Amino acid sequence: MPDRRTLQRARRDKREGKSPGTQAGEFVREEMDHVRAGKHGARSPQQAIAIGLSKARRAGVKLPPPRKGLSSETTRHKAARDLEAGRHAKQPVSAKRSRAVSSALGREGHQAASPGALAAHARTAARKHTRAERSAAAQRAVRTKGPAVRKAAARKAARTRARRRT
Repeated sequence: MPDRRTLQRARRDKREGKSPGTQAGEFVREEMDHVRAGKHGARSPQQAIAIGLSKARRAGVKLPPPRKGLSSETTRHKAARDLEAGRHAKQPVSAKRSRAVSSALGREGHQAASPGALAAHARTAARKHTRAERSAAAQRAVRTKGPAVRKAAARKAARTRARRRT
């Protein structure tokens, strides 16, 4: 069950008109915190992210399953089931299954949520997108920011360009 705070942050994101992916990001952040705090482990950043997305769908975030070809049939089926579970009244969780999952994750490492592992994952994820897609994503992000944040980002970009020239 997600923390009360996480649910509040996700609801706030929804009220502000942010995308389901952004709302689900709150659950992913919570998962990373759990791994770092030692509540349980994960084999990879991808596994921790998958757990967070599953929790988000079950909590009612309308995050569609991945499109065909982007992930396995099993993953898409699981995502669809999670989405369906989020639409209906919550059923009681099997204590035995819950314990089994917790103990299995407890045996995994905690490096999956380390800054290095997350940076490596971000790099590999970004590499899968074309330059045009990355540019379009950045332009979409700009539209959600106010003038102060845009100005700060422009300053930072200018600093980065200056540093790369030398």
